[in-house]
Amino acid sequence: MRRFGLIGKNISYSFSPGHFREKFLRMGLADCRYDIFDLGEIGEFPALLSRYPDLEGLNVTIPYKEAVIPYLQELDPTAAAIGAVNTIRVSPGGLKGFNTDVVGFRDSLRPLLRGSDTAALILGTGGASKAVAYALGQLGIPLRFVSRDPGPGQLSYEALDAAMLREFPVIINCTPLGTYPAVSGAPAIPYAAITPAHLLYDLIYNPEQTKFLRKGAQQGARTKNGLEMLQLQAEASWELWSP
Repeated sequence: MRRFGLIGKNISYSFSPGHFREKFLRMGLADCRYDIFDLGEIGEFPALLSRYPDLEGLNVTIPYKEAVIPYLQELDPTAAAIGAVNTIRVSPGGLKGFNTDVVGFRDSLRPLLRGSDTAALILGTGGASKAVAYALGQLGIPLRFVSRDPGPGQLSYEALDAAMLREFPVIINCTPLGTYPAVSGAPAIPYAAITPAHLLYDLIYNPEQTKFLRKGAQQGARTKNGLEMLQLQAEASWELWSP
């Protein structure tokens, strides 16, 4: 049996098992399976590896994209530069971390961009936001982070006003606010200042239209959820597991 899976916390809703089950059926890979491993804390990770010695690869999601790094023997240069891992390849030589969120986000965002999309706000500062920032750098789009507890060079939500939003036509939600089942949540930005010139991108894919996207669409903004990003990063993960 070739075993793959996903580690995270409170992830029973995840898209990944269904995606890979369909993929394995389509490819005739009857000896492959993909499981969810819901860890109460990252300290449970070594025991998981011992329990499933047939593991060949893992995806990593909230809240462990950064916390898993000390348990790995090697990092791909992109993952090292980002400081977050969402894919692990297991081999006799140990565990190597990669970040395929970069590919997923970049390649799903690029077709939506207009010449006027000259700067971006990233809402949140967790592991996923770091991959988004790296991808925006590859696309040549300047950015600012927005945080409830802003560090140097970051913005607070209270600092966002209509003038600020005019400067940043691309707004990307990298927080978990609005994720099922807590669908009433949304980042605290001045939605009345959103215009048809804006592009709102939400890494969340469940629900299909979050409150963040819905409020943006009501103002005429272009919107995109995180489903295609997830599909693209999953395919990039599989390429790493099956060279």
